[in-house]
Amino acid sequence: MAVQCPTVTQMSETPRRAFLSGSSLLLSVNARPLTEKEKLSRIASNCWPIRQLFKSRSTRPNQQADDMKKKYGTLTMLDFPQFTKDTFPGVYHMDLFSGLFGDTADDSMYAKSEMTFNGATRQVFEFDPSQPSSKKWLDKLNAKMAATGTKCHHISNNAPRDICDPDPAKRRAGIDVAKKWLDGAAQIGAKTMRVNSGGPRIAPNSVVTTDYPKNDELAGYLTRCIESFKEMADHGGKVGVKVTLENHWGLTANPMNIRIIVDEVTAPSARPRPTSATGNTSTGSTTAWQRWRRTPTPPYTPNTGIAGRKTISPAAFVS
Repeated sequence: MAVQCPTVTQMSETPRRAFLSGSSLLLSVNARPLTEKEKLSRIASNCWPIRQLFKSRSTRPNQQADDMKKKYGTLTMLDFPQFTKDTFPGVYHMDLFSGLFGDTADDSMYAKSEMTFNGATRQVFEFDPSQPSSKKWLDKLNAKMAATGTKCHHISNNAPRDICDPDPAKRRAGIDVAKKWLDGAAQIGAKTMRVNSGGPRIAPNSVVTTDYPKNDELAGYLTRCIESFKEMADHGGKVGVKVTLENHWGLTANPMNIRIIVDEVTAPSARPRPTSATGNTSTGSTTAWQRWRRTPTPPYTPNTGIAGRKTISPAAFVS
């Protein structure tokens, strides 16, 4: 008897249809169509895709940014609430990127640190929400949001680093930075704040033993990450800001790791943030499907986008 094997397209479409079918069943519980206002309340503007329009402390040449500013003008974060209101009528939630906070002309708002990227170490100056001048600046941002009817829904935060680093001092420093930012997020009414898991760009491989293969190195990264997120989530719970994860890089490039972290972090203020309405796709930056496709972590296939969404969706939340 001849058996016809499914095509690659059929294999790709089947789980996607199953996922969308399951999603539609969930949505059908509330059959009433959403109003236009309700639809707009579910999306947010996002300053990450247009970050090159913002004033920066960086002195490195960036011709593309210079060209964009000449064409579209220059922004600061204090301009973004009005920009959101003018550019996206009816949208009032905002996803704000940590690297664009503060008055670039005021050194007192920034903490100096070192950052290593692609083997090169350089000094960076990052907004410190705990400084008196920074708190005053956050009050100014609050005033701008109140005047425009906009709200900071989420902070995409790159400042806390080394969350799963083997060095306890580095990990402690990263957690402390996250706590300062959670306090700052609470000051401006943010509901959620993303913290990157950290970890190696390429996951460590399992090693052969006389029994089953083991990956103690990866287990160590996950254990340290979980403990860090427990502490950050506890602090977030105290100030009313949820700590979130993104299908990003490091440990969270693999959606299964996101589930492991979230399942182990029992504090109710820790949930994963799939890249969705209030994340990267709100302004078309990139989709979760594209992110997972370009991060092929064995044993996942090119279909990981759908499998990944199914993996983490039970632990997602609506805020």
